[in-house]
Amino acid sequence: MPQSDMPTMRSKRLGNELRRLRRAQELTVSEVADRLECGQPKISQIENGKRGIRPIDLTILLDLYGVTDESHRRSLKQLAKDIHKVDWWTSQGPLLHGALKDYLTLEADSELVREYEPSVIPGLLQTEAYMRRLFTAVKPADQVEPLVQARMRRKELLDNHPGFRLNVVIDEPTLHRIPGPRTEASEQLRYLIEAGRRPNVMLQVLPLKARLPIDQYVPFSLFRFRGEAAIDVVWLEHTSGGTLLEQVCDVQVYMQVWSVFTAAALSPSASRSFIGELIKENRS
Repeated sequence: MPQSDMPTMRSKRLGNELRRLRRAQELTVSEVADRLECGQPKISQIENGKRGIRPIDLTILLDLYGVTDESHRRSLKQLAKDIHKVDWWTSQGPLLHGALKDYLTLEADSELVREYEPSVIPGLLQTEAYMRRLFTAVKPADQVEPLVQARMRRKELLDNHPGFRLNVVIDEPTLHRIPGPRTEASEQLRYLIEAGRRPNVMLQVLPLKARLPIDQYVPFSLFRFRGEAAIDVVWLEHTSGGTLLEQVCDVQVYMQVWSVFTAAALSPSASRSFIGELIKENRS
C-alpha cells in the first residue's frame, strides 16, 4: 500500500497500540529510533498510522516494549500484515466517505460486534426497502442504489464469516419509526424476528418502561477483534461521521453501559414476542 494511501483504520490502530506500549515503558521516540537505527520521523509516522512497519522492525519493537504474551504479539503482527489488505469497499471511491470505510474495516476485522441503536435499525439487520428509504431521505438520487448495494454486501458478514457474532440492543421507539407503508414496516419487523433466531445474532429490545440511570445515550458499537488476544474498541456514531475510542478507561465506560442495557432489555425470546405484537398492531 503506497504511503500516500495512509493513514488507514488498521495502520492507525497499530500505531496507537505501539505508542501506548512505548509510553508504558517510558521510552522516548528518540530512544526507539536509536534502537531501530532510523530517524525519529519514521517512528512518528508509524505511530501516527502514516506508514506501515517491516516485520523485523515490529519484532524488535515488541521485544523492546516487553510484549511477551504470544497471542498479543501474533495479533499485532497480523494487524501489521492487514494494513496492506485490499477490501471490497476500497474500490467504492468517494461514494463511501472515510468514516464509513473506517467503520467497515472495524466490522470486518471483528469476531463480535455489540451495537446499541436508539433511532434506526442496525445496518446489518435492515431490509433492502428500509435501507432505500433511509438513503433516499438524505442522499442524491444517483447515490441511493450504490449505497443500498454496498450495505447489502455488508450483510454477507452474517453468512460468510464463521465465528462472526452480532449482538444488538434496539430502543423501542426505533421500532415505531420505521418509514414507509405498513407493509414495509411489517416486513422489517418480521426480518428482525428471523434474524434474532440466527445462532450468531442476539437481538434485544429496550422497552420504554425499562429503568435506566438518567443519562444521554448515543448510538455506539463495541468491536472485539479477531485473534487470540481479544481487543475491544468503541465506535461512536454521529451525524457527520464517527469517532473511535481505544483507551481502556473509555472502553470500560461503554462496556458498563452495555451491561446496563442488556440487563434492562427484554430477553431475546421476549424481544421476538414483543416485535411480533407490533406486527399484529400494524395489521389493525
